[in-house]
Amino acid sequence: MAKAEEKPLRGIDALAHDYEREPVPEMRQKSWYNVGIVWGGVAACLAALMVGGIVADMVSLADAAIAVVCGSLITTVIGAIASTVGARLNISTPMITRFAFGNWGVYIVALVLALGSYGWFAVQLGLFGETMKGSAGLLTGTTPGSVFLWVSIIIGGILMTASALLGYRALAWLSLVAVVPIVLLMIASVIQVLTQHPWSELVAHPPAHPAPLPVVIGIVGGGFMVGAVITPDVSRYAKSTGHSVAGVLLGFFVFQAVMLFMGTILGHAVGEWDVVKIMIGLGWGMVGMLVLVFAQWTTNDNNLYSAALAFSVIFRGWPKWRLTAIAGAIGIILALWGIYGRLMQWLMYLGVLIPPIAGIYVADYYLLHRGFYKYENLARAPQVRWLSFTAWVIASFIAYCTTAPPTGFGWFKITTIPPIDSFIISFILTLLLHWGYRALKGETVAAEIPSA
Repeated sequence: MAKAEEKPLRGIDALAHDYEREPVPEMRQKSWYNVGIVWGGVAACLAALMVGGIVADMVSLADAAIAVVCGSLITTVIGAIASTVGARLNISTPMITRFAFGNWGVYIVALVLALGSYGWFAVQLGLFGETMKGSAGLLTGTTPGSVFLWVSIIIGGILMTASALLGYRALAWLSLVAVVPIVLLMIASVIQVLTQHPWSELVAHPPAHPAPLPVVIGIVGGGFMVGAVITPDVSRYAKSTGHSVAGVLLGFFVFQAVMLFMGTILGHAVGEWDVVKIMIGLGWGMVGMLVLVFAQWTTNDNNLYSAALAFSVIFRGWPKWRLTAIAGAIGIILALWGIYGRLMQWLMYLGVLIPPIAGIYVADYYLLHRGFYKYENLARAPQVRWLSFTAWVIASFIAYCTTAPPTGFGWFKITTIPPIDSFIISFILTLLLHWGYRALKGETVAAEIPSA
């Protein structure tokens, strides 16, 4: 495909230019390790450790290993498939959805993607503040007040916004600096725990609240599914599809699985999934607190980064760095307001709405209209591709039917993992609807520019 030429930019526009509405030039593309370390920064987070601790509460250590491997494999496979679209086209997820949903239809899709990523930014920023407050309380033996919480949120929000504002280069640099200390601290924590709790004791330790293994696999796989859907946001910088897939394997399978399983080991040994309490309890003190700061930073700046990419498709006259700065400031205000407790249910709904988007653009690109997916064709794309929207609505509704209350109806189960259900159903429906439409029109091959 044609590559966009570099534009002469100056000042902050040049420093923060991130090719948000155009293909990443070949000279700016990165190796598999560079792409993978960005995903490693996303995976090396408190949420992964906490999910691992929750898994420890539900199954034995042996079953936890199976759940972690299977759940991580699910997100890795879907992330790898989705990422190759971004690596081939060198454009972001919201830009890809312009092909799949149309030049006007993309506004709705991009808004959902933006709200999903941006909502998690505000929620995790609030969690960051609570983490800092809890850490300070455990270290000092006192209870920090609201001022400490607010200051932590403001400082954390500024740091996360700064790296997201500078774009992919800043994300990669920060991950390179932070991921190794995070992983080393977790390995040291596991080693220290194993000196007090022998491996045989952990293996024999029964779960406190047993759950079926498929359910636990669903928790692991579904918990990181949205990240798999938006892999093109990072893989657009990959040198090739091979580099893209290798980067996803490193981030989604290696780093994610390791963090999850270390969280499971700590959960079985300590009987606690609150990572802050575990770190402080092991005596890591300020070092542990600092690493926890980096763990949240390298994850949450990616949330804001993906949100800004989606906002860039909606507000096409604004540079991404301005949208990032505005979104970061609003996110800080929302976190100070206490959005953490108010937004979780809404984000669970978005977690069902977002996976079908990937099923649709993957099916459309690989099996229906690959020749259409060229940057120069965007201007000729339909305003709205109604068949894609139909597949999206039906797949999302079925996923709600398979999602347990209060988020969904819980009427029946398919794979036991609603996000996977919606991805698979949207993929199949996209093919069936388009093939049926072609049959009605008497077409035997796809048109270069689809009419529906």
